[in-house]
Amino acid sequence: MHHAFDDWMKRHFPEVKFERYADDILAHCSSQKQAGKVLEAIRIRLKECGLELHPEKTKIVYCKDADRRSSHEHESFDFLGYTFRPRLSKNKYGKHFVGFSPAISKRAENKIRKEIRHWAIHLRSDKSITDLANMFNAQMQGWVNYYGRYYKSAMYPSLRNIERFLVRWVMRKYKRLQGHKRRATNWLGCVRKREPKLFVHWRLGLGSPVG
Repeated sequence: MHHAFDDWMKRHFPEVKFERYADDILAHCSSQKQAGKVLEAIRIRLKECGLELHPEKTKIVYCKDADRRSSHEHESFDFLGYTFRPRLSKNKYGKHFVGFSPAISKRAENKIRKEIRHWAIHLRSDKSITDLANMFNAQMQGWVNYYGRYYKSAMYPSLRNIERFLVRWVMRKYKRLQGHKRRATNWLGCVRKREPKLFVHWRLGLGSPVG
């Protein structure tokens, strides 16, 4: 792709900035007319190289924001685990405005939830709560580092699933708490109060309340 696309793009459209990761490409055009021209040229170029554009993923997207207020068939796109779309933002002076911004995509959220389920935390009653933190914190921190760069709160619902499985773990590990979800939740909240940094999601304030 470096020869088939990168070098060719720089030669034929030096004014158009682009990003490419493997075979996912994002090109920034200044108008719909330019976008149509560039898209058709890319289509022809890839065909010359024995390649073709993905029929469903390929589209022209209008980056709607406070300055671009028209409408278009497509006003969002996914790239590298993020969904870019119009979102309400706040500047450094506290004023709200609409910006075209990224946040974790639904597909990435689902992958995180699936991974958490595969951990089967609730079945690991042979482990201590510190063991669980040591086993999974690195993965959680990786998610926070990557998907938390923009609109960190958008990934919070996915991380809260960890707490749900931890409550089930408590009920399974301690016989006196079996079948007592509220008491198990309270037990976990007390641990969090003593060790608020034990789990990565606790450091973000996503733990069980005490009460």
